[in-house]
Amino acid sequence: MSKEFPVGSKVRVIALPPYIKTAEPMPMLRPPDVIKVGEEGVVLDRRPGGYWGVRFAHGAFLMESQYIDDVTELS
Repeated sequence: MSKEFPVGSKVRVIALPPYIKTAEPMPMLRPPDVIKVGEEGVVLDRRPGGYWGVRFAHGAFLMESQYIDDVTELS
């Protein structure tokens, strides 16, 4: 079961996927080192395919639920 995050909530990266998709109209694959484990972002929206649009300091990316967790749950 995938986790649900309210739009606007803060999330933290708990693991890095093998690659990261940008959250653009035409997503591009990027190496996983554009973000780091522990980096926090804000949920922008829910996307098809089990992805969440998340805004980080270096841009917006599509993240699957297994790679992020709610900041308040980790505190």
